[in-house]
Amino acid sequence: MELAYLPSPSQGVWHLGPLPIRAYALCILAGIAAALWLTRRRWNRLGGNVDDIVDIALWAVPFGILGGRLYHLATDPELYFKPGRDPVRAFYIWDGGLGIWGAVALGAVGAWIGCRKRGVPLPAFADALAPGLILAQAIGRWGNYFNQELYGDPTTLPWGLLIDPAHRPPATPNIALYQPTFLYESLWDLACVALLLWADRRWNFHSGRLFALYAAAYTAGRGWVEALRDDHANRILGLRVNDWTSLICFLAATAYLIATRNRPAPPISPATGASTAAEHRSKERA
Repeated sequence: MELAYLPSPSQGVWHLGPLPIRAYALCILAGIAAALWLTRRRWNRLGGNVDDIVDIALWAVPFGILGGRLYHLATDPELYFKPGRDPVRAFYIWDGGLGIWGAVALGAVGAWIGCRKRGVPLPAFADALAPGLILAQAIGRWGNYFNQELYGDPTTLPWGLLIDPAHRPPATPNIALYQPTFLYESLWDLACVALLLWADRRWNFHSGRLFALYAAAYTAGRGWVEALRDDHANRILGLRVNDWTSLICFLAATAYLIATRNRPAPPISPATGASTAAEHRSKERA
């Protein structure tokens, strides 16, 4: 046994009478709450009605959860639908399996519906949301820790993650320590939160450009984290499907940032339609 390692949780489910309380679900809910808190603060700084954020979230969050699950099922269908598997488990989202890009894509559809109902421009909402969204991802990744899933290759590093025998890969049942990729991605996500907040204050991003920066920064980190993982994944031309998705998103986000680099700021506040002069003064005071 190694002298230093990160322990896995002794359990990921607690029972309140007949009701199971799952750590994975708690991490997802905590991430959503953090995203709402930060986005409301940012929307308020723009002079918007903070109730907009809750109303839009009522559309975006369910759509996002559905999209995340559908992405997972579409990219790894054999885990549920091949002979010998139980298709009913496709509905067990508490066991893990929410693909971030499906969540973002379908969540954007829900956000678009909510924005139309509230009269809010979607690009402005996306920019307000971006730091909160990746903060939610940083918190949600700890659900994988409690489920002992999505870890990386075997490692001898002192911060290797101790995985219980029941959760180890069939190919390495006697190896106990693995790369804690959930932790790497969580820390990367927190660094991206700081980057987005700093960049927005420094350059006053608008027109969906901060959201594009989020996509580019997140996928840059997701690429190297994905390279450390050795769990089941379908591949195309030797690359994991998530690698291809991240690469496409990175290129699209980078292209958008370049194409809009000289786009002037809108003459009215994206949140309220009022003159941006008050907005600029409030930012200078901050």
